Amino acid sequence: MSGRGRLALCAFAATLMAAGALVPLVESSLWLLQAAVMVAVMSLVGALVRRAPLARALTVVFQTVAAVLVLTSVFTRDEALFGFLPTPDALREFGDLFASGADDVGRYATPAPATDGIRLMLIGGVLLIGLAVDTIAVTFRSAAAAGLPLLALYSVAAGLSGGSGGWVWFLLAATGYLLLLLAEGRDRLSQWGRVFGGTPRTSRFSALPDASEGRAPVRTGHRIGVVALGVALAVPAALPALDGGLLANAARGAGTGVGGGGTISAVNPLVSLQDNLNQPEDREALRYKTNAKNTQDLYLRIMALDKFDGTSWRFSQRSVEDVPDRLPNPPGLRSGISTTEITTNVSAAGWYRQNYLPMPYPATQVQISGRWRFEPTGRTLVGDRGQSTRGAQYEADSLQVNPTREQLAAAPEASPELRREYTEVPSSLPDVVRQTARQVTEGSANDYEKAVKLQDWFALDGGFTYNTEVDSGTGVTAITRFLQNKEGFCVHFSFTMAAMARTLGIPARVAVGFTPGTPQPDGSMSVGLRDAHAWPELYFEGIGWTRFEPTPSRGTTPDYTRPEAPSDSPSDAGRPSTDASDEPSTAPADSDSCPAQARRLDECDTAAPSAVLAPTDSGPPLGTVLGIVLGTLAALLLPLLPLLWRIRVRAQRLGSGGRAPEDAVDRTLAAWREITDTAWDHGIPPDDSRTPRKAAARIVQLGGLDEEAADAVHRVARSVEQVLYAPDPRPGTGLADDLRLIREGLGASATRWTRIRALLAPRSSVRVIWAASERWTALTARWAAGRERLLTRWSATTTRWRPSRLRG
Repeated sequence: MSGRGRLALCAFAATLMAAGALVPLVESSLWLLQAAVMVAVMSLVGALVRRAPLARALTVVFQTVAAVLVLTSVFTRDEALFGFLPTPDALREFGDLFASGADDVGRYATPAPATDGIRLMLIGGVLLIGLAVDTIAVTFRSAAAAGLPLLALYSVAAGLSGGSGGWVWFLLAATGYLLLLLAEGRDRLSQWGRVFGGTPRTSRFSALPDASEGRAPVRTGHRIGVVALGVALAVPAALPALDGGLLANAARGAGTGVGGGGTISAVNPLVSLQDNLNQPEDREALRYKTNAKNTQDLYLRIMALDKFDGTSWRFSQRSVEDVPDRLPNPPGLRSGISTTEITTNVSAAGWYRQNYLPMPYPATQVQISGRWRFEPTGRTLVGDRGQSTRGAQYEADSLQVNPTREQLAAAPEASPELRREYTEVPSSLPDVVRQTARQVTEGSANDYEKAVKLQDWFALDGGFTYNTEVDSGTGVTAITRFLQNKEGFCVHFSFTMAAMARTLGIPARVAVGFTPGTPQPDGSMSVGLRDAHAWPELYFEGIGWTRFEPTPSRGTTPDYTRPEAPSDSPSDAGRPSTDASDEPSTAPADSDSCPAQARRLDECDTAAPSAVLAPTDSGPPLGTVLGIVLGTLAALLLPLLPLLWRIRVRAQRLGSGGRAPEDAVDRTLAAWREITDTAWDHGIPPDDSRTPRKAAARIVQLGGLDEEAADAVHRVARSVEQVLYAPDPRPGTGLADDLRLIREGLGASATRWTRIRALLAPRSSVRVIWAASERWTALTARWAAGRERLLTRWSATTTRWRPSRLRG
């Protein structure tokens, strides 16, 4: 197989290996087979066109046409002429499919169904990357630079999938890139051998490989790959949080997790409920069985957001510890409050990936395998080092706290420390929030009455409407807009009530999790996307954090906030049986978790819960912004590295100072190397089999130099012969002027593309890689020699020791 054919085959394989990282994004992987066939057709067209003496740009044009034709034949066959020629109708269909795919990306959670729109975006993206890789690596023979589109494909796929598949997809993409590099190294070696070096490399200006350097591309292929693969690992971590639907997984783990210092921090892990509630399809996220007599109050709580900075409600940085056998008592709960201990067995779906463990609040004991840590303040379990809820099965014991209205009304004031932390509001909070809170709760005798009035005002008396289609937001602007327009969904209701409670001096925070779910025929409860919810928790001394429900048509109103609620209920502190035969409540929860749109379509009874919780993006944190800025600067600087390296080397060679004779010799040799590299950058590869005089004639002939530039090349060549072979070396003069004439002459006779290539991607920049490889080889050789000496000494010592033992 020819060198170009081998490169084309490796470029095809590298593209598909990198595209494998996209597989976890969709349910079916059949699209990858279709993409492989299309990329193969495009690569075959490129191979055929390259056999003809055509301009390289025409090869790219023919491949682009082939890609458009195969896409047309697959996606818009009915509107195309003869089934594959694009027509205006076919182009409009492409636009509709792309718009549909973009909508599906924001609508579905991973793994999403392989709709036509999503398939078009995936296959079209792989085709585009395949065209870029083939063009760079095969048509223009620069395999190292082809790693950039491969890196982009893998990084985006890994970011969106949240690392699904882990090292499998990374190793596949890495292997494909390394194969491409090695194929190019073999092809390069097959075309020309060693580069003319002029003299042994003792000078500090030497940059030419010796006889062993012909193998440098092969030796350094792995080292080039290591750098690119390191970047591939770092880029997904620096991607900004992406919110909603298919993009949800990109940020699910971002900003959360256990750090090395034993703390857990999350900048904004709030569940993005709007996209989830508007999902057209549902899948089950959790299923549980419980021995609770009534499940209407069995909310599965994930976390509590306790810090309001004016932009959003956030989760504070907290210390974590190992999960104890028995969790500590809930904060603020004292004896005399009726409680019932229940047991809940939960199974998480294989697609549901969450860093925090959904549990009833307050949990008293959790039995789960894996790497989990306990955060005492929020009483949450968080995954350590990538641990998630995916496919988890666990058992949680918890308390159902049943305070009476009288107990809540008589609750004493909380401690100053707790009030200071949980009643803090930003200075940017508009006065209308405080004024409205005072107006709604006017005449209340205690904090409990204020809390109930706030809840009833939102849920019943205030004229608010539940609507998942309004603009999302969690900051002071969104709260103000919500109070004016009086429509929103659970995020708006819970955030606003918690903020208003804080202005009244009532400690408050926002809990995020699920409503109880839907009863199933087998006695279990199914929890999914449309059960995702947010609600306020208010603190009452002696009772602890207490749930309220201000969102109309969502969840259930707690009994202790209803006038007709019973004042007393028996306390059952006994441990319940965990047998699966214990019947959970089979009556549907008194909630309506179905969005208005689904109710109009009469889909509420047939929907199965689905989709994943994704962090709401209220603005990336400072670290993410800095990471994006630095990543962007690095991405812009990376293509300029060859140009910067050549400028530095040229300046060193032309600026070599010193007045000693050996310095003059170095200047002459450095000038010749600069001429050799400049010619190489303009498409004339070095040839070490020629003398300096013949090498100069070759440069003049292949470079099409005019008389003035040709004379300059020959002058420098004669100077090189003088310093290398004459008994009394006489270094040349006027080297800088000669180099300028030669560079201008090569540029004048070259095409525009060659001049651009010589400036931005000079071929001679590969010397820096060869130099690094040579240093590495020398280092390993020294290490091997040192090890051999140590082994020899040890062997000699052992030999001397053995006879002495025998004599003894």
